[in-house]
Amino acid sequence: MRARLPLRPLLLTALCAALLAGCANNKEVQKLLNNLPDSNAKQMLQGAAEATSDVSPEEERAMGKDMSALLLGARPLLRHPAAEQYVNRLGLWIALQSERPDLPWRFGILDDKGVNAYAAPGGYVFVTKGLLLSVKSESELAGILGHEIAHVIKRHHVQVAKKKGMGKLVSGAIGQYAQKQGTPELAAMNNLFRNVYTSGLDQADEYEADELGVVLATRAGYSPYGLPSVLQMFAAANAKDPGFELLFSTHPMPNDRLNRLDKLMGDKLDGFEKTASQDSSRLRNIQRLLAR
Repeated sequence: MRARLPLRPLLLTALCAALLAGCANNKEVQKLLNNLPDSNAKQMLQGAAEATSDVSPEEERAMGKDMSALLLGARPLLRHPAAEQYVNRLGLWIALQSERPDLPWRFGILDDKGVNAYAAPGGYVFVTKGLLLSVKSESELAGILGHEIAHVIKRHHVQVAKKKGMGKLVSGAIGQYAQKQGTPELAAMNNLFRNVYTSGLDQADEYEADELGVVLATRAGYSPYGLPSVLQMFAAANAKDPGFELLFSTHPMPNDRLNRLDKLMGDKLDGFEKTASQDSSRLRNIQRLLAR
């Protein structure tokens, strides 16, 4: 008689086969994982499931809510209706030029003197009060918002989380799952998101967001040189200045970003600069209100 494998090795074999084949959905994988005892092997397989699973739009939006909560836990939203309305209108107009205009986009201002901007999956974008007061034109702000919108469109944060999940699998360890409602896969993803804002995205993602951000701002009627102008401001800043320290630690050097954009843009967009909207009176009015 052919020897039978014990139940648990059979489950491990089935789960490994499903993951390697890439054909198991989240429910199938979790059903198998639930029948395994807690062990290093189970943690490794959970990491594999996390790294290879697809993320639905609903899950992406839920991740964005969790990431936004992390940001707002450190810096609250600025309660200024006029400024909030201004940033939301400008941000939404730029987002509508993208390939994902139907996302429930939300834009906010963090009550933070530092100069930075953030994005989260599902359509969340934030700029700091310090950044809003630092830009010199609406085209500059449009370039920044375009950059952050590009992160959302390209799902950069989702991809980084999946990569980090695979890295934990390779190292043979996976962190404890967050105690929260929802699927364990989603909870694990959210744990991985916690260090994205402090460690930053991949450099390739930042360069891609720069390129697409310029395109989106130009489509919206703004100067394509708004974002390069902001990068020039960053390049002139002191990296040790507390207002810029986090930005410099999580992004490629501004001069590197400028050089890449210069090679890509050349003089191809000069005509758009002449016809782009240069009206920054709305921005200056908001800046005056915030400076009071």
